[in-house]
Amino acid sequence: MQIKDLKTYVVANPPPHHGGPYFVFLKLTTDTGIEGFGEVYGVPFGPHRVTELIHDTFEQCVYEHNPFQIERMWRIIYSRGYAQHPDLTTQGVLSGIEIACWDIIGKALDQPIYNLLGGQVHEKLRSYTYLYPPPVDENDPDTIAVGNIFGDPERAPKRAAQYVEMGFTGVKYDPVMPMSAFDPRQLSLEALSNAELVTKNMREAVGDKCDLLIGTHGQMTTSSAIRLARRLEQYDPL
Repeated sequence: MQIKDLKTYVVANPPPHHGGPYFVFLKLTTDTGIEGFGEVYGVPFGPHRVTELIHDTFEQCVYEHNPFQIERMWRIIYSRGYAQHPDLTTQGVLSGIEIACWDIIGKALDQPIYNLLGGQVHEKLRSYTYLYPPPVDENDPDTIAVGNIFGDPERAPKRAAQYVEMGFTGVKYDPVMPMSAFDPRQLSLEALSNAELVTKNMREAVGDKCDLLIGTHGQMTTSSAIRLARRLEQYDPL
């Protein structure tokens, strides 16, 4: 079996852009007609720049390759950079191609991929959600100002309560905003107090029905993180 064709797809993501403003997918097709799909991460770049990288990698390393030989293909793509240290973009492309190959293998063998990777272990797993803004409603100004939900002591708890109603038992959120290319930073007393208020209101909104997970994304120094943790400990974050 050989991989013979590649197609890429850029899919726009409507506001509030959960997961990013767009998604990049690829489809590999074999000489036997089996199709495999994968997703490529490339958020820092324009989507069509990412598709150019995918096509370049396909032409140099993937065309007429056996999709079952994932490790061989992986080494070829990974090692084509200088001194075998590829940038993260290459690894994003590599990831999407590997996903598509596994899809092809599963279809060729008529097996779900988990059977090829050790088999099923759990019937179900607990999941949590990030605290995303609600879908944009042009008639509701609260949904249009999507950025205000992050670190907002009023909107964030309301959204968390909605997720509890959906059945989630864990919500992850960022009590400290904004993020910056120049982080980590020493948090001001005002920022610490606001983060504490957000968390206090979140706990009151969800009660004991939901765990609270704190995200920081490297915004603060170690000393600030310690100060913040001491303030938030009383609200029992997970």
